[in-house]
Amino acid sequence: MKEKKEILWRAYLIYIGFIIIMFIVIGKTFTIQAEGVKTVLVGGGNGKEKIPTRTVKRIPRRGEVLDINRTPLVTSVSFFDIHMDPTVCSQEAFDANIMELSQKLSGIFPEMSAREYETHIRRGRQRGNRYLLIKRKATNEQRNRLRTFPIFNLGRNKGGLIDLEETIIRKRPHGELLKRTLGYYQKNHEGELRVGIEGAFHEYLVGEPGLEIEQQISTGWKKTGQIVKDAVEGANVITSFDKGIQEVAHNELLRQLKSTNAKSGSVIVMDVKTGFVKAVVNLTQAADGDYYELYNQAIGTKEVPGSTFKLAALMAALEDKKININDSVETATKYTYYGKNTLNEAHNNYYGRVTIKRAFELSSNVISRVIHNAYRNEPETFVNRLRSFGLGEPLGLDILGEPTPTLYSPGSKNWSGISLPWMAVGYEVQLTPMQILAFYNAVANNGKMVKPQFVKEIVRGTEVVKSFKPIVLREKICSDATLHILQDCLEGVMKTGTGKRLTSSYFEIAGKTGTAEILNDDMKYGAKGEKKYLASFVGYFPVQDPMYSCIVSISASGENIYGATVSGTVFSAIANKVYAGSLKYHKAINEGRSKVYTAPYSKDGNRYDLQKILKHFGIRYEQDPKSGSTDEWVSTRANEEKIEFHQRYAGKKTVPNVVGMSAKDAVYLIESTGMSARVVGYGKVSKQTVPAGTPVFRGGLIELTLER
Repeated sequence: MKEKKEILWRAYLIYIGFIIIMFIVIGKTFTIQAEGVKTVLVGGGNGKEKIPTRTVKRIPRRGEVLDINRTPLVTSVSFFDIHMDPTVCSQEAFDANIMELSQKLSGIFPEMSAREYETHIRRGRQRGNRYLLIKRKATNEQRNRLRTFPIFNLGRNKGGLIDLEETIIRKRPHGELLKRTLGYYQKNHEGELRVGIEGAFHEYLVGEPGLEIEQQISTGWKKTGQIVKDAVEGANVITSFDKGIQEVAHNELLRQLKSTNAKSGSVIVMDVKTGFVKAVVNLTQAADGDYYELYNQAIGTKEVPGSTFKLAALMAALEDKKININDSVETATKYTYYGKNTLNEAHNNYYGRVTIKRAFELSSNVISRVIHNAYRNEPETFVNRLRSFGLGEPLGLDILGEPTPTLYSPGSKNWSGISLPWMAVGYEVQLTPMQILAFYNAVANNGKMVKPQFVKEIVRGTEVVKSFKPIVLREKICSDATLHILQDCLEGVMKTGTGKRLTSSYFEIAGKTGTAEILNDDMKYGAKGEKKYLASFVGYFPVQDPMYSCIVSISASGENIYGATVSGTVFSAIANKVYAGSLKYHKAINEGRSKVYTAPYSKDGNRYDLQKILKHFGIRYEQDPKSGSTDEWVSTRANEEKIEFHQRYAGKKTVPNVVGMSAKDAVYLIESTGMSARVVGYGKVSKQTVPAGTPVFRGGLIELTLER
């Protein structure tokens, strides 16, 4: 019994001991993290000096934002405040090197002359200043150079260089490119401000702070270089953006905005199958007349879409079996509803009697009459069908700022008798460019609506922290029968409709033009010549196997602002350049060809240079066995699997034979005789005005004709 009690007491003592140790560790950790100021003694004997120290957070380097090919889009650049303790250097070393150090400092930091640096450092030494400022925000390259300078190269303890004060600044290497979509993160007394990728993925980018020791001096606190806890650097965010496609989209939009003096514009390019966004451009005209990324309109600005919404209206009517796409309708120059509300055709065109399909291809506003006649007694059915396509809900983007689409319902205070026909042609409904594109992308993707995403992976070193897969919002927005009809309609727009001048000769595009009159900045419609329009083009390419969908939206005032001519041309230019740069669409030029083992063509020239090059590439060569010459300058001839060297004339007192040579070798040979050469054309020398073998006459000119 006694033995059991002894065992229990021992167990209790061990348990209590562990608890005491745990509380001690927690207390120590709390003390460190509380950044308490301690006092340490330095020096020896009776001359010990009390120097306060404290533990502070060590801020980690923020992760980078990269494009799909790992090209940096946002990166962190380190700058260092350079100080010096001039009191630690021996008098002999100081006097011998201070002048040279000052000269080198002036060379790298020219804000002060060498004499001023020398005076500044000498005064600091005399006053006992142990933390003398040399330069604020020096680059890491400059910092490394400083460590090689006289005095500084003796090390911190003997040379006094203090370069641990690091400031990390976020940089976008490509300027305005993707500026608003990349965004930023800020924290102030009012709270957090999260914009774009930087804001949305802040928790991954920020990393975990460490702890380090600072020492108090007369001018404040300085870092000692003692690390208590290492910081964990932020993870890198690998986006789905393709810098090549982004540059194409940015430049094409900028060119068109300048050409039309437009107010603003946006472009989005998206991968059809996955929904990953390849490019986003947002440009707005500033007070200086130039264009900058001031606001993310592609994601955050909803506006009436105009005729691009006619696709959704026809999809609803086809799904509800209200129409047949080949039904014929009588067009007019204007369409009147309830006696006074009219919709005009563009240019007051009259198309006669056409099918609904043809009306869509021509972007006729007779679509308003088709939808009004089909749903006038049950408008709620129309609106509910539109909502079933996902057009009434936000997409749930990772980037903040997406508004909920405006889609009025019958019975609401905003609903009126003209709401139904106006909605059919893209008025009394508001969506962002991204929301419109997601709908068209679903049509290209055989009815599957995927969520637009901007990030593919989050990585820290070689570790994948998080991977993003395609997210399906709706497996099928409509039936296959309706889908095939509308895909055919979108192709028809490009073949015989409003987009017929935009088709590429290399591949087919499917898409829809749209032009809508929108409110000016004063929230009023402008007078003639001052009206503001939103010109849009949205579609996908190539038709046979869609790879990319794209929307171009441009806001401009004045006349002749139309989706086809203003935005469609930008879409076409982007599509052509993306197509040209995509390996998926092009077979390798040597695909299917058998290897050829014949010697390549070679220009005549210097035998030693030719031998060196041919050896490097593993090409056989030999001297012509008949001539047996080993002259410096030779002619070449391809002979099956090898190149033969043949003797050629290159005199010093007579004009050399340079026909067949490169311009570089030919000019060298001629000028080595004392004569001059003038080169015309490019390629190899095919003709020389002074024949080979002619006596050299100094100052003479020989004209060399080069041909490919």
